[in-house]
Amino acid sequence: MAETRRGPLSGIKIIELAGIGPAPYTCMMLADAGAQVIRLERAAPGAVERGAEAPPGYWDILNRSRPSVGVDLKNPDAVELVLDLVESADGLIEGFRPGVAERLGVGPEECLARNKALVYGRMTGWGQDGPMAETAGHDIDYIAISGALWPLGRAHEAPVPPLNLVGDFGGGGMMLAFGMVAALLESARSGEGQVVDAAMVDGSASLMTIIYSFHAFGIWGEERGSNMLDTGAPFYEVYETSDGKYFACGGIEAKFYAELLEGLGLAGDDSLPDQMDRDQWPAMKERFAAVFRTKTRDEWAAIFDGTDACAEPDAGLEQLVK
Repeated sequence: MAETRRGPLSGIKIIELAGIGPAPYTCMMLADAGAQVIRLERAAPGAVERGAEAPPGYWDILNRSRPSVGVDLKNPDAVELVLDLVESADGLIEGFRPGVAERLGVGPEECLARNKALVYGRMTGWGQDGPMAETAGHDIDYIAISGALWPLGRAHEAPVPPLNLVGDFGGGGMMLAFGMVAALLESARSGEGQVVDAAMVDGSASLMTIIYSFHAFGIWGEERGSNMLDTGAPFYEVYETSDGKYFACGGIEAKFYAELLEGLGLAGDDSLPDQMDRDQWPAMKERFAAVFRTKTRDEWAAIFDGTDACAEPDAGLEQLVK
């Protein structure tokens, strides 16, 4: 009989004070890695965060891998229940606005008094203090302020919000998950807990580190859609195919670019400019676009299958949900 593998966080116990978006994503990541997470939902009518207009049978995938129970944190008995659970937990995660956990009686001071080794995770948009701490916001606001929105989009067009992946989930949920694991390691060594305060505006700025570096090196211009990774380069672009679908190319390295040209039927064409001739990139994009329009997405997928051209079909949401 095959042995069932335990997740790397097996044995870790986390209390989740339910919210929406990035904090549940953090808890999902920890639970998927084997942590025992119990999600405490708000028990007041209509307070469970699944959307009043959700269709029958709807379940938020972010809430997977962990059980949930309803509690009313305005009830002193429920607050005491949370603090009792904290005594045997390794971590707690909340995504309330600044000051709410403290007003409810489940803030860091109260929880760490019960368990000095506890890691207390907090998820906010703007941080716990400062001039914008109490201000409402969404992913688009955090990445606008941090500078992460500006480079996203095509030349001579407005920036394009990348869904809510960069602020909420990359700069928020994933950063908090990393912070929680790091602090849990420290707590296991020292026996001392701490507060991990993740802000989406900070996290999204951190995700821009490599772009800031490119800019400092002089290899990234401020004009959107003119650089290697922002659709400026012909070999790092999305092209429409003959059936109205799309195909993505990422052949940056010379050997991968050579395989891309091979698949496109352009290998050995002496009229092609040097790959890194930026002045020729717009013309090359037009040429690549014309070639991609000669075949369907699936025909191109078959051509590039098994190659190192770094060229893949855009699956589309209809494929991902099947």
